[in-house]
Amino acid sequence: QPGFSQAAADFMDSLVSHYVLDAGRLVIAHAGMKEEMQGRGSGKVREFALYGETTGETDEFGLPVRYNWAQDYRGDAAVVYGHTPVPEPEWLNNTINIDTGCVFGGKLTALRWPEKELVSVSAKETYAQPAKPFQAEEQAPSGQQVADDLLDLSDVSGKRILTTRTTHSITIREENAAAALEVMSRFAVDPRWLVYLPPTMSPCETSNRDGYLERPEEAFAYYRNAGIDRVVCQEKHMGSRAIVVVTRDDEVARKRFGLPEPGPGSIYTRTGRPFFNASKSSWQDELLQLVREAADEAKLWEELETDWLCLDAEIMPWSAKAGDLIRQQYAAVGAAGRAALEDYSRLLDQANGRPELVDSLSEVVAEQANRQTDLAGYTNAYQRYCWKVESVRDLKMAPFHVLAGERGVYMERDHGWHLDILDRLCAAGGVLTPTPRLIVGTTDEKAQADAAIWWEERTAAGSEGMVVKPWEFIKKGRRGLLQPAIKVRGQEYLRIIYGPEYTETKNLERLRQRGLGAKRSLAVREFALGMEALERFVRHEPLRRTHECVFGVLALESEPVDPRL
Repeated sequence: QPGFSQAAADFMDSLVSHYVLDAGRLVIAHAGMKEEMQGRGSGKVREFALYGETTGETDEFGLPVRYNWAQDYRGDAAVVYGHTPVPEPEWLNNTINIDTGCVFGGKLTALRWPEKELVSVSAKETYAQPAKPFQAEEQAPSGQQVADDLLDLSDVSGKRILTTRTTHSITIREENAAAALEVMSRFAVDPRWLVYLPPTMSPCETSNRDGYLERPEEAFAYYRNAGIDRVVCQEKHMGSRAIVVVTRDDEVARKRFGLPEPGPGSIYTRTGRPFFNASKSSWQDELLQLVREAADEAKLWEELETDWLCLDAEIMPWSAKAGDLIRQQYAAVGAAGRAALEDYSRLLDQANGRPELVDSLSEVVAEQANRQTDLAGYTNAYQRYCWKVESVRDLKMAPFHVLAGERGVYMERDHGWHLDILDRLCAAGGVLTPTPRLIVGTTDEKAQADAAIWWEERTAAGSEGMVVKPWEFIKKGRRGLLQPAIKVRGQEYLRIIYGPEYTETKNLERLRQRGLGAKRSLAVREFALGMEALERFVRHEPLRRTHECVFGVLALESEPVDPRL
């Protein structure tokens, strides 16, 4: 129609440069919009909204080279834009380019908000030939994966206030962030695997029963007083905590995690370090292959609709990870105690004929003889958790949480679901071993008494103790998030923690003055950060957003809390 072109041009020229919608959560612009420009009106803002930003250079096709502003975007608002056609729309630092080149024979793409769902239809035909090909010939790393290849110090340093879905804002002090950065930068696994760190765990309230510092009754009382009517009690294996990220096939490492090379996954400690040292680095891949095969046999990949899993587990024996600690610290304490008894005995022999010395030394030697009983119990306590390991097949892995997969974080599932999945995983046999457990009603006195006997029997047989958890994975009380788990350690195991003679009356009286407030606050905050890290990763948020929380967990670990708790 006559005049249509001019009318269309006048209409478009009258439009604002960009829209800010949904109370500032969404920004829409033709070519993009930097954070500092959002909601402002100026010639510079309008020019950026229309054309983006260029470097001043031209490429081999004669087109201007565009500066990738989205790679540096840190704004809270999601920015939806186009102008430069891309093969597939993808999120990059909370921005998304939905220009999929319909005019060039590609697709027309829309973004549904706030669902963040993409809807695309293919072009009916190629209406124009692009000066520069934009359809990818082969799958390349996503823009977010490329951006995540270089992490920014400012994203994890200094004082930070982190917001999580399960609890209030969490403050990370600058000095604690610096300590976490030191550990991560020097010792951690490849950061692209580091999507979660587990929380610390608080012990139960102190028991007043003779000879005991911890008992199950106190753990039951904690949850009962918080209104929880059912808990699960799981045996606490004396092993080393391990986070296991396993892929369905090696290519998942490259496609989903952005690793430059394919791989089966990663196994790391609760501080993000490789679980196996350099001399045993091949053990990681062997163990991951066994876990992968078990998931295949249990058909978990299909059921959970995922090609990767994150598991929380214990790997045994303890000596496989803590061999140097056992030799240099625990064995040394036992040896020193035995040497002291021998020295006093020799002095007693040399003092024969001198009654005044015999009397004083006899008293000391008798006291040392009593100590020897405690030292024997102390030595037995750590030796129960040591055996010869010559290959991966000599290890035992006890998984106790299925944390996450591609479809989501499984914190909305109760522990019954987790136990069922893990039982099926462990049914494959080999190194995977299930965790014995009891389901206990917190108002059922007989069930609680039976659970206490079960705990006594298992700790007498060499178990470290048990962990008591609410049946629901996450539970809140009147004052917020409850403890996700409480540990109840056995009488003999606590000798390793508090020393051979901790059961003496004077020592127990002193230890019963321990305070749990700081430890429990730490456990809740770390739990919330760990779950938030996984949720952000599952949502395909930038790795820096996941690492905010992962670094937060490690930073909190440097807070001054009694490490024996």
